[in-house]
Amino acid sequence: MLPLDDLLVLDFSTLLPGPLASLFLAEAGARIVKFERPGGEDMRGFPPRFGETSAPFAVLNRGKESVELDLKASDALARLKPLIEKADILIEQFRPGVMERLGFGYEALKALNPRLIYCSISGYGQHGPRAQEAGHDINYQALGGLLGQSLKRDGAAPLPPPLVADIAGGTMPAVINILLALRQRERSGQGCHLDIAMADAMPTFAWYGLAQGQATGSFPDGGEGLLTGASPRYGLYATADGWFLAVGALEPKFWQGFCAGIDLEERLRDDRRDPEATRAGIARIIAGESAEHWRTVIEPLDCCCTVVRTLEEAVNDPHVTARGLLDAQVEEPGGRRLVSTPLPLAPVFRQEAADLRRVTASGADTGKVLGES
Repeated sequence: MLPLDDLLVLDFSTLLPGPLASLFLAEAGARIVKFERPGGEDMRGFPPRFGETSAPFAVLNRGKESVELDLKASDALARLKPLIEKADILIEQFRPGVMERLGFGYEALKALNPRLIYCSISGYGQHGPRAQEAGHDINYQALGGLLGQSLKRDGAAPLPPPLVADIAGGTMPAVINILLALRQRERSGQGCHLDIAMADAMPTFAWYGLAQGQATGSFPDGGEGLLTGASPRYGLYATADGWFLAVGALEPKFWQGFCAGIDLEERLRDDRRDPEATRAGIARIIAGESAEHWRTVIEPLDCCCTVVRTLEEAVNDPHVTARGLLDAQVEEPGGRRLVSTPLPLAPVFRQEAADLRRVTASGADTGKVLGES
């Protein structure tokens, strides 16, 4: 028995935030009916291909039923009415106002099913000056002040690899609030409308800078925060072979162990005197040896220093294997399998990794699901 195995979720979302949120619910046992426009949602066309489908689509949509439906059709609401009346959760990811224009807005569906938990995920929320603006992850990070914390003016501007806004601002808040809404519904018997804005979570990640700015009256500029470049104890140092050592030796015991491990000059170990001189001294030492050298010398010291791993190295790390993070698989319609998106769910709340989940062709379940209606 899984915690959500008695729930029906209607998923009208596309791309990443909503589908990943419904994947969490699916792994905890919920039945997910994914609605796609005729021809399938855009993510089905994302490269690379894996057999008969898109690999990115497959790892986000395993174990879901697929229904093709034109929501603009005059009979769309009538065809879905029986499903809506018995659904527990609905997830949508259109721009604000679109679902209302289609006849699927919260108030209309609440009249059919007062217990429905209706989760809207958007860039800037259902109201506010930016509500109708288009955007992607990088835009939400940029407007939220998150990117600005690590960028120095006139300096290099590498793209951050984590899709922080999509996942931490869209998926995770959606899942958390849906679960809270389920708990509230147990008490009140009523559903609710959840307004999840990806941009809203960006200040959460700027928590340290916000505290610093309010306490001192001076908000940190790019590269001036403790965790964004101001401290030689926390940063990246280039090795002799062009790779990087990630140093996070903030606490005194870790800092002392690190300094001793690289044999940093005593005069530079008190980094309060001249942080830039200390940083330059560390950089000079790290640049003198290869990444493999520092892997064997520094990492065993347990001082919060790690050679940066490539993704290929990371997925083959013994710790990842031991934790079973890559055990779950998804099978595409042609029968090929690949490792599915790892989800940080406690094993007690999720399906067994050995239970193979499949991704269906677009619309493969239309007849069966709408037959229920």
